[in-house]
Amino acid sequence: MNARQNVALQPYNTFGIVAKAHTLVQIATEADVQQVLADATLARQPKFVLGGGSNIVLTGDVKPLVLKVEIMGRRRVEETPRAWIVEAGAGENWHGLVDWTLAQGYPGLENLALIPGTVGAAPVQNIGAYGVELQDRFASLDAIDLETGKSFTLDAAQCAFGYRDSVFKHVASDARHFGLAGRALITRVRFHLPKPWKPVLGYLDLEKKIAETGVHTPSARQIFDWICAIRSAKLPDPRVIGNAGSFFKNPTVTPDQCADIIARDPRVVHYPMPDGSVKLAAGWLIDACGWRGKSVGNAGVYEKQALVLVNRGGATGGEVVTLAKAIQTSVYERFGIRLEPEPVVV
Repeated sequence: MNARQNVALQPYNTFGIVAKAHTLVQIATEADVQQVLADATLARQPKFVLGGGSNIVLTGDVKPLVLKVEIMGRRRVEETPRAWIVEAGAGENWHGLVDWTLAQGYPGLENLALIPGTVGAAPVQNIGAYGVELQDRFASLDAIDLETGKSFTLDAAQCAFGYRDSVFKHVASDARHFGLAGRALITRVRFHLPKPWKPVLGYLDLEKKIAETGVHTPSARQIFDWICAIRSAKLPDPRVIGNAGSFFKNPTVTPDQCADIIARDPRVVHYPMPDGSVKLAAGWLIDACGWRGKSVGNAGVYEKQALVLVNRGGATGGEVVTLAKAIQTSVYERFGIRLEPEPVVV
């Protein structure tokens, strides 16, 4: 275990915001976590678990002890007539894992290609894209309780997955309301990749690719390549333009609320959901309010996709938050919809 002081966090957050960690420990093994908890000074400090830094907005230096998760490893742990079970360390790059599973002949994650971040962060956010969410392919995970030092395993039901939500985003308030925010460090995640493989193609961008290519029965690798191309055309590369991907969740409304919005603006992009609600495209709402390409200080709205906020060079976390709040106000005043940010503001 190596505890370092005053560590620059700009390389560790995809927004590229300048900030420092007062103390940072790189976690390469489960034993590193136990060493932290056995250290009298480090154990009593508040802790902040950091993965790929793709879903955070830093508004200043981080005073809690930063645990930078770098636990690696990828393997197939089981194969049954119905599924492949694949395990990955929490520090593995998510996109790299998706690519690796396909190379090994284990399809099922291809719709989640090119999502930034690490494997350990995926269940926290219940990442999703192009018709597939992590919970659809989740088997179980291992984690360590940062208060007791005990290891534990959770299945999908225990993770309480929701739309960009999980038990890891909530604080336990009492015995009836369970939460693991700030308390658990995920070490390994296992995925259930079903047999026989069935492509998930019910998404407009993928339907366009089928029409363009004439390929009506694409392979998993073909879908992977299509999604990489689609995302690359819409979303900026964090290595070139700092960003945290989609900044706001797509809101859901009742059919009556949607009908009211359509009456005011029939162009609104909306998708009926299985539970009877209607999902609205947050990017369209933001665009309709005139925010595409606009800036607050050095934080701006991406010209190609209004759902993405970007660092135009030297942006502070405060500027990003100010921009986000201004967008929320505009959308609420025009549509009566409250947009909820995806990234965690630190």
